Amino acid sequence: MKKVVIATRESRLALWQAEHVKALLESRLGWQVDLLGMTTQGDQILDRSLSEVGGKGLFVKELEVALSEGRADLAVHSLKDVPMDLPEGFALACVLEREDPRDAFVSNQFSCLADLPQGSVVGTSSLRRLVLLKALRPDLKIEALRGNLDTRLRKLDDGQYHAIVLAAAGLKRLGLEARIRAAFATADMLPAAGQGALGIEVRADRADLREALATLAHQPSWLAVTAERTVSRAMGGSCSMPLAAFTQGPVTQGSNDVMQLNAAWGDPSTAQASSGSSGVLPTPLIRVQKTAVVRSFDEAEALGEAVAAQLRAGGAVWTSNAPTP
Repeated sequence: MKKVVIATRESRLALWQAEHVKALLESRLGWQVDLLGMTTQGDQILDRSLSEVGGKGLFVKELEVALSEGRADLAVHSLKDVPMDLPEGFALACVLEREDPRDAFVSNQFSCLADLPQGSVVGTSSLRRLVLLKALRPDLKIEALRGNLDTRLRKLDDGQYHAIVLAAAGLKRLGLEARIRAAFATADMLPAAGQGALGIEVRADRADLREALATLAHQPSWLAVTAERTVSRAMGGSCSMPLAAFTQGPVTQGSNDVMQLNAAWGDPSTAQASSGSSGVLPTPLIRVQKTAVVRSFDEAEALGEAVAAQLRAGGAVWTSNAPTP
């Protein structure tokens, strides 16, 4: 019996994800699995936005150290928190079947975004959600919201916000689906690259793990997130960009599997400045949609690169000093 250790953050959602993979490894591969809980820099720094302190990669660095030192064999990540380019010596061994990729509207008083009174306070620290929310409701006041999922919900319950926006996948995985007042249509709130998908990271030299874990992969989900993450990589590689990228499909048209990749880019400077009283309107989103036959990772990457090129042609430019919520 093979014995392996999973490095995981200690938040309730991260532990659920690690336990989920543990159960898969035990039931399908017959392995013996232990968990190594860790606290990352991303969990510790809560007074500043992620884009100010190094991006979402702060959630994975300590886990990679554990892999490199041999204290753990693999790490489980929510792919929207994983940098587009892994450090040298690490590899993504597989992507599991994707959960609901949508964003969720969560509120104790209001049933949907349209019901919020003018000037309502909505919590998020995502530049993507900032620009998309402001495109839908320029009057809203967007305020920073950091911490794990339970912390964010507690801040809402304490009355700090009229509503918050969270990933539907995390709420569903923790049995908190009842907190979702409405799931945003992807046409309105385009998800982040990789949202809802779990990935397993290993050291690149662990051929034994890569071969075994590949049997757990859900190929349609892996191809989809590859296309999405390629857009992010081509736009600069930061997890904290005001970028949304989401695939629909693949769907079969004739004899081909066709994937539709949608992307959106906004200007957080004008989005954050806009409000019902200031008279400032957010710069319109740059939206791109492209379809292609996708049967391989190379074709998924080619689609992502083409969409990124169209975004840049439309004026999308990322500067690291962009204002944050």
